Amino acid sequence: MRVAIIGAGPSGMAQLRAFEAAQAQGAEVPEIVCFEKQSDWGGQWNYTWMTGCDAHGEPVHSSMYRNLWSNGPKEALEFADYTFDEHFGRPISSYPPRPVLWDYINGRLANSEVRRHVRFNTVVRWIDRASDDTFLVVSEDLVQRRTTREVFDHVIVASGHFWSPNLPTIDGLESFPGQVLHAHDFRGAESYDGLKVLLVGSSYSAEDIGSQAYKMGAALVTGTYRTSPMGYDWPDGFDERPLVQRFVGSTAHFADGTTDTYDVIILCTGYLHKYPYLPSELSLSGPNCVWPQGLYKGVVWQDDPGLFYIGAQDQWFTFNMFDLQAWYVRDVIMGRITLPDNAERQAEIDMWVARADALTSAEEEIRFQGSHLRDLMGRTDYPEFDVVAVEDIFVEWKDHKSADIMGYRDQSYRSVMTGTMAVQHHTPWLTELDDSMERYLDTSIVREDAPVG
Repeated sequence: MRVAIIGAGPSGMAQLRAFEAAQAQGAEVPEIVCFEKQSDWGGQWNYTWMTGCDAHGEPVHSSMYRNLWSNGPKEALEFADYTFDEHFGRPISSYPPRPVLWDYINGRLANSEVRRHVRFNTVVRWIDRASDDTFLVVSEDLVQRRTTREVFDHVIVASGHFWSPNLPTIDGLESFPGQVLHAHDFRGAESYDGLKVLLVGSSYSAEDIGSQAYKMGAALVTGTYRTSPMGYDWPDGFDERPLVQRFVGSTAHFADGTTDTYDVIILCTGYLHKYPYLPSELSLSGPNCVWPQGLYKGVVWQDDPGLFYIGAQDQWFTFNMFDLQAWYVRDVIMGRITLPDNAERQAEIDMWVARADALTSAEEEIRFQGSHLRDLMGRTDYPEFDVVAVEDIFVEWKDHKSADIMGYRDQSYRSVMTGTMAVQHHTPWLTELDDSMERYLDTSIVREDAPVG
């Protein structure tokens, strides 16, 4: 049996780990080929300065920017089979910067042999049914410029859905004289010192990029919203206004009749489900949501259960959700789990979709996604953990953000996996301008507001 994994980001790495764990217990696992178009694994966490096209002329996948720090507690994404304590050997703070999180993700697989299954610098061009039982996968080695056609018994889509920008149409935007970019192409806010920045959108990218711009000295940061504002107690120099209606030169005209001039426009308008290597009958489509249509157990493609998706939902949970999904997919492929018939699968999908449609708050979404993890928990041999306790961390995190949007990253949480309490970082996030792992882990730096013992 042959299995193709598309993408070696966190979702694909979770799938590799799942098969590795089964093999380590003596199970015979399928032949695995993981296709990754970047030169290293890590997906979004594999930072590149490039935007638009990469060195091979391919669309840049990563939306990562230089000074990103985790915007959720690390205790909510911790692997159950590889903890932060195990990796770093000591407690660290709850909100690490990108290089630290990448080191943790990489560390889980660094000493394994799963990397041999990954074809780096290889892009999948097309996938289709070769027969009733197999898939044809067409790929291209971007270095050798060699096209390969292969047959696989199963395909696992793990390429993510935060790379294809959703671009709005706004009157006059084409005449704006300053910089216009989508959040996907944002790489850092250092150049915005003294400038006026307009963020179109009111979700997480607007929240975090706006906070970065404020931190780096922007003269004004404005968020403009369609439905409702982010609603935080923003500091002076950061405001929110109803949706921008049009631009006249550098002047933005808002729905409430106000105007202001800006130097930079960042479109924080989300992403589209886009899988250019899949025909429509195999491809997810529609908005980013907590339960996409067409996925049984959130992972099995209903119309063709030889195809699977990992991490296709809008995400509160991330790494540990990807793990639970990957373990479930592994066990379906290896025959450890037998899928019910089409009608039973569809009835369960309809139930989950109806529940998702009825959600009215962030906490309800968190609890809903937690119920998805609890549904998968125990169906495989993935180490069990207290999902409700992780949900509670997310709810507390939301409260901390509401209380202090610029200071919530200075909070600490207790690990559900180990019981270890996170330490406070040596420098408050708002004044920390060095996101290197060396600086982050430097124990010689004493926090100025730390109590003297």
